[in-house]
Amino acid sequence: MSEERRVGVDIGGTFTDIVTIHDGTVNVSKTPSTPSNPDEGVINGLTKVSDRDDFDLSEIGFLAHGTTVATNAVLEGEWADTALVTTEGFRDVLEIGRQARPDIYDFQVEKPTPVVERDRRYEVRERLDERGNVLTELDESDVRDLAADLVEADVDSVAISLLYAFEDDSHEQRVRDILAEEGLDATYSLSSGVLPEIREYERTLTTALNGSLKPVMDRYIGNLESKVEAEGVGAELKIMQSNGGIITADIARERPVNTLLSGPAGGVQGATYVSGLSDESNLITMDMGGTSCDVSLVEDGTPLVSTDTEVGDYPVSVPTIDIHTVGAGGGSIAWIDAGGALRVGPKSAGADPGPICYGRGGEQPTITDANLLLGRIDPGAFLSGELDVELEDVRRTVEEEIADPLDMSVTEAAQGILDVANANMARALRVVSVERGYDPREFGLVAFGGAGPLHACKLAEELDIPKVIVPRTAGVLSALGLLISDILYDYSTSRVRPWADVSPADLHAQFDEFAAEGRERLDSEDLDADAMQFERTVDLRYAGQAFELSVSVPEGDLDADAMETIAERFHERHRQRYGHAYPEEPVELVTIRLRARGVVETPDLRPAETGGSVEAAVTDTREVVYDGEPTETPIYDRDALPIGSSFEGPAVVSGVESTVVIHPGQRVSVDDFGSLHVEVNQ
Repeated sequence: MSEERRVGVDIGGTFTDIVTIHDGTVNVSKTPSTPSNPDEGVINGLTKVSDRDDFDLSEIGFLAHGTTVATNAVLEGEWADTALVTTEGFRDVLEIGRQARPDIYDFQVEKPTPVVERDRRYEVRERLDERGNVLTELDESDVRDLAADLVEADVDSVAISLLYAFEDDSHEQRVRDILAEEGLDATYSLSSGVLPEIREYERTLTTALNGSLKPVMDRYIGNLESKVEAEGVGAELKIMQSNGGIITADIARERPVNTLLSGPAGGVQGATYVSGLSDESNLITMDMGGTSCDVSLVEDGTPLVSTDTEVGDYPVSVPTIDIHTVGAGGGSIAWIDAGGALRVGPKSAGADPGPICYGRGGEQPTITDANLLLGRIDPGAFLSGELDVELEDVRRTVEEEIADPLDMSVTEAAQGILDVANANMARALRVVSVERGYDPREFGLVAFGGAGPLHACKLAEELDIPKVIVPRTAGVLSALGLLISDILYDYSTSRVRPWADVSPADLHAQFDEFAAEGRERLDSEDLDADAMQFERTVDLRYAGQAFELSVSVPEGDLDADAMETIAERFHERHRQRYGHAYPEEPVELVTIRLRARGVVETPDLRPAETGGSVEAAVTDTREVVYDGEPTETPIYDRDALPIGSSFEGPAVVSGVESTVVIHPGQRVSVDDFGSLHVEVNQ
């Protein structure tokens, strides 16, 4: 009996990627994204692969989806009409924001537009202290008066963020109940459910963002579920979270703020898994698609997770894989600024019309067009008969828009476009490594996305990264990541206390409460008990510090020895992160966290043996430009490269969904799983 067919679908700015796994076979596909109606791209992709691989969509037993719908809504400010309810005196938290200035020398800097405008922010009389004790009871008449105002305002969503609600959520719950009783037809987001943690601005902002995104995500997921069901797919739709874990569609609709980096997180998960098959555990991941380049760092096989991530202008404090993004993708447009300097991005040609060489009406030169002119992409395969464009059309536009104004040749202009784009991406790679205390020479660079492998080997050379790893499914790795990611649910609450005053029994009881919630959630998804894991951590800081570090908690019952072990782990982590520690200083508990994990079975990604030789995999030779120097270069068919083979650069390895450019002096080997390992600085 064959196993269920598993499908992962990831929407990018230019293409929607689909990966299917069935009976040990991995198949990949791409279809143009449909930015105005993203769900259409998903259905188009599913229909395409079912027709190609001759299966019925009813055979799909698992369907996971990475989406940028919430991200785009934040970046474009296209969210629902939302009201915010706060404790009296805290109406302007969103306006005040953080004390830190993004640029201390810019006296004209403007703060981001508040998620909820001031006339939609309301106060109610109530007050708790920092331990959750009631100082002022909730004035329910205030709430009932407010309900009438909100009904008249016809808001779609209500965010409720009351002071110290993470210590006691009863007032927030009561506000919601009264508003509902008074007939307010809206969705509700409570800070005690979205982010029950300290820091008023971050907690209120994250709750407001969740509220503003709920109707948007609810509409999108609802439409997608309806269309998927209409096509005969019986599998329950799953959604990728920003923390690298899968959740149900219902939870994603309730907590859309947890999906803000859904797509990029899938890529990091896929890169971590595939590289781990070859025992590579310290990685810098680089996902370059059509509109952006997302980079992240993986230490000892675990992606770094942050609770201090910015999406657009807004700090979002939910657990998120630590990803840094720059506007450098295959569709990034090259242009000349007012000072006569060549710039690339952040504006992108996207999927429609796309680069000039797509033949869909693009009229501005892009990174992809530059790669084509330099011979890195096969014109014969790329400019197929389906596209109404010729190589000369691309050359003429680059000449008119870039080369002539800068008084250089077309080849020099194309090389300049890549040099500028590479400089942007190199800065991003330094942000996640050097600027955070990591030495790039101790990591491998995992390149994926449709454009990542075109640029990675040059970037690694510039940053002294010794090895580049290009997975076999590099062009669709984010979609593959959806199929190997565990189910994850994060639980947290702030309890700011001197560590010396924290009772081991009380701490253990809080972990048990979280574990019971997590077990109930995983049980509802039909997971066996032996597939469940519960990971306990606490955020600690020295008394008087403004920020904290997360450290793991020993398994089993907690006692005085365990508490001392936790404190020692904090001192060591502080020393590792900042270069110093103060064991004699008092430590403070800030937040208690538990992650409930449902471990999924991972597929065997070993490709079928191709046999043959490296020489037989050469399909052509053509002139490729490296650093301005034209060089006759062999072109390899990736699918024909034998497992265990190796060869020297320069070379171009052409695959179904991505192309790898290996520079002169670099050496390539093919591992047991079909990944290419490029030794950069031999």
